[in-house]
Amino acid sequence: MRRSASLFQVLLVFTTMVETQWSSVSGLYCNKMSPNVYRPHSVTITEFGAVGDGVTLNTKAFQNAIFYLNSFADKGGAQLFVPAGKWLTGSFGLISHLTLSLDKDAVIIGSPDSSDWPAVDPLPSYGRGRELPGKRHQSLIFGSYLTDVIITGANGTIDGQGATWWGWFHNHTLNYTRPHLVELMYSTNVVISNLTFKNSPFWNIHPVYCSQVLVQHVTILAPLNSPNTDGVNPDSSTNVCINNCYIRNGDDVIVIKSGWDEYGISFAKPSSNISISNITGETRGGAGITFGSEMSGGISEVRAEGLHIVNSLHGIRIKTAPGRGGYVKNVYIADVSMDNVSMAIRITGNYGEHPDDKYDRNALPMISNITIKNVVGINIGVAGILEGIQGDNFSSICLSNVSLSVQSPDPWNCSLIEGYSNSVIPESCEQLRSNCRQTPVCYDGSASSGMHVQAPRHKSSTSQFLNPFLKLASF
Repeated sequence: MRRSASLFQVLLVFTTMVETQWSSVSGLYCNKMSPNVYRPHSVTITEFGAVGDGVTLNTKAFQNAIFYLNSFADKGGAQLFVPAGKWLTGSFGLISHLTLSLDKDAVIIGSPDSSDWPAVDPLPSYGRGRELPGKRHQSLIFGSYLTDVIITGANGTIDGQGATWWGWFHNHTLNYTRPHLVELMYSTNVVISNLTFKNSPFWNIHPVYCSQVLVQHVTILAPLNSPNTDGVNPDSSTNVCINNCYIRNGDDVIVIKSGWDEYGISFAKPSSNISISNITGETRGGAGITFGSEMSGGISEVRAEGLHIVNSLHGIRIKTAPGRGGYVKNVYIADVSMDNVSMAIRITGNYGEHPDDKYDRNALPMISNITIKNVVGINIGVAGILEGIQGDNFSSICLSNVSLSVQSPDPWNCSLIEGYSNSVIPESCEQLRSNCRQTPVCYDGSASSGMHVQAPRHKSSTSQFLNPFLKLASF
């Protein structure tokens, strides 16, 4: 056990050292974005009658403050400052060229009264509420068709008081789909940073139909048994960067989506150009990083590195089903450490329900060009279950330098997939053992994707895999 712990510590040293290298890659999408934008006009929420006692409802104060600040949108923008205190509120909307800034001791608290979260139309790429047909509750903080929006602070807190909503969910007494903490739609140049998000009723941070989004230095917390409290969910969005976050919740830590069945296919807005780095996550009900299951608009060009996944159900997961259509392709995941994870890698071709009975059962998803490399895991239950769809094999699934300390005597279970493997312990499944006469080409995270992998060496020793890490650790 001490040897396994040492192996895990060595990987942590390695992944820490690659942070600097990765920051330059993520900067391709977000290098001009910052939470520190000067706003010539600033007001404090108390100027609009807000009371930070945790009891007084301040929805009108937030709405009036932002209405007032809208007059400065074309004059350099404005800042709304929330000082120390507990500020109870219902849903309120943001405007362009705005910074919402929280003091370190400020807590924005979501009202426990569902009527303070209005019902709004479903997303066009979903066709209905995600949980129930019809409408959905509006997020606590929302906005549409905005640009230059910053939500930040000195690690202030936004608390959705989700326990009430989770109770309604478990008791089947919801009227509409539960709300998120933050949802921005059709917006550009969005920064969310240096905040703690707690107890979201549903998903935490949901940029949908957005571009140029930066989420950094964020902590997301919810009980490990809380339902569907996903961390960060870029959805039909492009040029997204998520980095340096700690997330402990009840569902997926980071999950990328792009619409649901026929509605996502018709809306046709993919998620692409997404970089994820330096994420520590813990979840009992989901995975450290997930793709889907709503992926009907397509997901591509995703690069994730420096992931630390502990005490979780899954490490890396792709979820889809017949009827989804769309694709998940050109995905590169590297430098991952796992500890106490039930299943390290799972690809599922028959997951999830459908919005209605109008979906096309012949709309099969394409899953291709998935590279997972430089992974170390200890206390792993099962290495992987990789399952495609009959008549729709998932292709170019590449595993390289994967070393897992697995408890199960049957570490891999694979069907209807094709791909390659190199230096995988325990030895990978038959479908990923490429012919030695072939020269497989696996996606390397670049547009041209030209990483040539040598013929697999299935019986390479753990010491061979660890050598690079041990050399780094000796510096």
